[in-house]
Amino acid sequence: MAGGRERVAQLLKQLHRASCICPAHSHTYSPGTEHPALGKTDYAFEMAVSSIRFGEGVTKEVGMDLKNLGVKNVCLMTDKNLCQLPPVKAVLDSLTTNGVNFQIYDNVRVEPTDQSFMDAIEFAKKGEFDSYVAVGGGSVIDTCKTANLYASSPESDFLDYVNAPIGKGKPVRVTLKPLIAVPTTAGTGSETTGVAIFDYKELKVKTGIASRAIKPYLGIIDPLHTLHMPERVVANTGFDVLCHALESYTALPYNKRSPCPSNPVNRPAYQGSNPISDVWAIHALRIVAKYLKRAIKNPEDREARANMHLASAFAGIGFGNAGVHLCHGMSYPISGLVKKYKAKDYHVDHSLVPHGLSVVLTSPAVFTFTAPMCPERHLEAAQIMGANISTAKMKDSGLILADTLRKFLYDLNVDDGLAALGYSKADIPALVKGTLPQERVTKLSPRPQNEEELSGLFEASMKLY
Repeated sequence: MAGGRERVAQLLKQLHRASCICPAHSHTYSPGTEHPALGKTDYAFEMAVSSIRFGEGVTKEVGMDLKNLGVKNVCLMTDKNLCQLPPVKAVLDSLTTNGVNFQIYDNVRVEPTDQSFMDAIEFAKKGEFDSYVAVGGGSVIDTCKTANLYASSPESDFLDYVNAPIGKGKPVRVTLKPLIAVPTTAGTGSETTGVAIFDYKELKVKTGIASRAIKPYLGIIDPLHTLHMPERVVANTGFDVLCHALESYTALPYNKRSPCPSNPVNRPAYQGSNPISDVWAIHALRIVAKYLKRAIKNPEDREARANMHLASAFAGIGFGNAGVHLCHGMSYPISGLVKKYKAKDYHVDHSLVPHGLSVVLTSPAVFTFTAPMCPERHLEAAQIMGANISTAKMKDSGLILADTLRKFLYDLNVDDGLAALGYSKADIPALVKGTLPQERVTKLSPRPQNEEELSGLFEASMKLY
């Protein structure tokens, strides 16, 4: 018996020595005193996306959503053109039916500026709203995000949250009011992202605010609203989806982006390509390849327009977390320096290069330039867009994708390059100067670029065909 007791005691000692020492099961755990050294590049990525609801006629639920939230004073933002159209009427009917109090701000500018943002911010501050609804395209949704942000942080200067180096790029630490976005175009994906873009008039470039904190509480994607989009609006917003997908899929990988944040609050919304964003980007690209031409050419093609509405959200989830790069970085001065060009089908009283058009015109040159860094991804994209790659060589992937994009744009009657928008070689220095501050996106290019290379990309984009 004594020998048995000794064996039992020995076993218990062994079990104690081998017992779990994790903090959940043991009192013997003591935290380490050393924080592991952070590397030069990031080691993690995050996924942040708004809740999404999709379905024909789903707009009728927006009043119920606000009632469920218990809000008392809603700010409805839209633009003067949309005020006359069914999407806004559907929202107003839902708010009224559900007894929701609201005020309308319909002075949103298509392709907003810092001044138009500040006008909306002033309205929001005075209204003391406890929730927001944005009904419109990216211009409306971005304006509403910004108004919500600065009304929730009334002591902040406008440039506090604007991306560096133009603004201070401070992290958003205030709590915003719930914002419901009802997109009426199939392009920006703004209903899913924490990004708001505007023209900074002093420098004549586009910049923006990027923070997960400003993303909408809910995106209501009602494909009925896309039936009211004119042909060129469908095309140009669709080109934005196309470039969102291509750029986020070919962006610098998240674990090669620097610097590594010392605190997760400093990890940018645009983090670089990553395994989850890749899924959304590639699926969006497949939808664009299948449905965009149909959606442009036949306004009654409900299947095509509904799928493009979904593709916009899918690409938004992709680029909203991975980011975009050179097509977007170069597009901002193209839009900001516009002289007399006025796009067809846009009801505005000012010169305007639609965002999607300004982005896509550089895409053949850009993807020829970036292809050597990840040729397999460029070749895969070309195949999805319809290229026959059975005998293709990997070193030709950029040229193949560029030719595929040119054919796609030619078939859709897209302007023949930047020259058709009124630009010439004499404008290239100014276009390059306007691109240089866009480090938030240009640094996500898989291939670094200098001023001379940017000049070459703009020159190659003067004519497409």
